[in-house]
Amino acid sequence: MTAFLSTADSYRQGARTLPGRYYTAAEVLRLEQDRIFARQWIAVGRAMDIPHAGDVRQVHVEGESLILVRDQSDTLRAFYNVCRHRGTRLCTEPQGRRSETIQCPYHAWTYALDGRLIGAPHMNEVEGFDKRDFPLHAVALAEWEGFLFVNLDPGPEPFAEAFAPLIGRLARFNLPELVTVRRIEYDVRANWKLILQNYSECLHCPTIHPELTRKLPYLSGANDLVEGRVLGGYMQIAAPHASATLSGQSCGLPLGELPADDRQRAYYYTIFPSMMLSLHPDYAVYYMVRPVSERESRVVCEWLVHPASPGSPGYNIADAEEFWDRTNRQDWHICEESQIGMGSRAYRPGPYSPRESIPAAWDREYLRAMREPAEG
Repeated sequence: MTAFLSTADSYRQGARTLPGRYYTAAEVLRLEQDRIFARQWIAVGRAMDIPHAGDVRQVHVEGESLILVRDQSDTLRAFYNVCRHRGTRLCTEPQGRRSETIQCPYHAWTYALDGRLIGAPHMNEVEGFDKRDFPLHAVALAEWEGFLFVNLDPGPEPFAEAFAPLIGRLARFNLPELVTVRRIEYDVRANWKLILQNYSECLHCPTIHPELTRKLPYLSGANDLVEGRVLGGYMQIAAPHASATLSGQSCGLPLGELPADDRQRAYYYTIFPSMMLSLHPDYAVYYMVRPVSERESRVVCEWLVHPASPGSPGYNIADAEEFWDRTNRQDWHICEESQIGMGSRAYRPGPYSPRESIPAAWDREYLRAMREPAEG
């Protein structure tokens, strides 16, 4: 994946890339797991993935298996996938349906969909045992514009405070109603940070992405969020093109009631630490990025369209899918080449240019989360 112009207004003279150890050292990843992935809001999917009461989905965050479930009152909840009896995993399938309960397959402890323990065979014979003392371990869950985020911290900063710049900002794109029409998972032999940093600038676009540059000139945009957990802005779709597709034509219906400016723009944002979001007039793409090791990452990518778009005249989501799949693979390749270079004894932090102000800002947020001083 790629992104857009980094304007000079947020550029800080002397900003440098991170030292190589941040991309190659196992001990750095262990710190990231504790200080970032176990304490920040992590994107895990969309509310539309769990549409009905009783729907259950298993997700994995920071080595933990979690259950996402919609209960009988239509409330979405998240729990550790761990029975309170002897720790057995409750759900083994990636997704499924439950009528009204979740039952442990080992000794039949049974939980309501809101996490309450409602059945524990023979525990009535144990003096002082009270089912109310043994609900499922809950995990903080937040929904924003139809996207779901979890936080393993027992006392997390409220999502609305952590991501205040996002609240209400993208409502015009109708994101909660969009439907997923394609999903691709990529294994990338590069550190997770390289992927998000690459997404955050388009200085590389003329050399890496010739097809993209024709539709989205790399000097055509501006950033509107330049500090903090959410970073990014827009690029202009060059006339006569109508969208970021192989053909340059729209591939579906507009996502919502978009003003004239948005009908010729594409927006790109990183949502620290695990999500990248691309918004085009006729489709959206979002990415969930996870570290597999200090040198490997998994990227899950989904294409979203207006619910009335499939089957409408001119609908051709493959035009967008193939455009970004090609662009993504170009990015993953160059990230992998960067990963190799980061491991060289010759590598030293290099200076960011004014066109790389957003990756520099991303580094500052990363170091803040890691509780380390800014580099350079």
